[in-house]
Amino acid sequence: MSAEYAAFGLAPAMRAGEVLADGGYQVHRDFVDFIVDGRPLLFQLTDLDAVSPLASDVPPAIFTAQVRSLLLETDPPLKGGRYVIYGCPECEDLACGAVTAVIQQDGADYIWRDFAWQTDEHADLERNGYHGLGPFRFAGAEYRAALDSLIDGTEPPVAKRRVLLIGARVAILAKLAAALRAIGIGADITGDATHVPADELRGYGAVAFGRAVTQAERAAVQAAFDRAGVDVAYVDGLAPIVPLLVAQIEHALDRRPAGQHRLTRLVAADGEAGIEVTSPCRVRLTAYRLDRLNRGRAQDLFDGVLEPGRHRIALDAKAVKGESFVVARTTGSVLVEAMAR
Repeated sequence: MSAEYAAFGLAPAMRAGEVLADGGYQVHRDFVDFIVDGRPLLFQLTDLDAVSPLASDVPPAIFTAQVRSLLLETDPPLKGGRYVIYGCPECEDLACGAVTAVIQQDGADYIWRDFAWQTDEHADLERNGYHGLGPFRFAGAEYRAALDSLIDGTEPPVAKRRVLLIGARVAILAKLAAALRAIGIGADITGDATHVPADELRGYGAVAFGRAVTQAERAAVQAAFDRAGVDVAYVDGLAPIVPLLVAQIEHALDRRPAGQHRLTRLVAADGEAGIEVTSPCRVRLTAYRLDRLNRGRAQDLFDGVLEPGRHRIALDAKAVKGESFVVARTTGSVLVEAMAR
């Protein structure tokens, strides 16, 4: 079967969680993405909120079964020799829609072809096929080595999804911890981390400081993590607004190389936002601010698909008056900036 050879690899990826304006939650998911010719395959699918079957939060037996399935060591889960490549991040139900493809062997090689959007047992290639995607031929040795690494102890590391919250406003910290747990990120609250055992500190991926925490207190916490040998991200809370703080923490937990991000730049100044994206994707902008009664306010500013490159988007002056902050989101990435004056 004719198909050009493509390099195959794997890399940690994430679907960032979010506190929604209606009080609901979008779940955080860590997963392993497919890297084709050096770029995430997901980047070739515009405006798709999905994760691969290789999610870190599924039971080990199911994870292993998914790997074996992609190696064609089990029968195809769907008709026509089709396999789920990306599925719903909330429920993984085919009815929500999934990107599927035929996977087959040609000699020692593996071929992925006939990509389609599928919502039931039948894939309609004419109507829902991704006609510009693939086919890809992967060298058998490279393909097997990458997938075997996921179950032999040499898989790419998964980011730590636990955050230590430190601040003076216990009520805000409690609400933030509850929101983080609701989207799948562990959170603990403390006033002093200097006496926490090193083994416990190694379980955190980020530390978030409230605005009332002094420089001396921050330095003591950082020294405790340094003594434990933990490379942790530090977050300075911009304002006591839970959705804004969640966005800051999601950004801090994302330690992937820049080349694995769709959204790479956000600047907010002079009534406009400067944004850079690396592939076609849907971008959402939201403004947050505190009103005169110190209540958090949010307003959607932009929601649309942007082409690769840099973009300037005018912002509603009323939404970004006073001390305000802008959050930009796309599939798997979130950036936060204070509005400069």
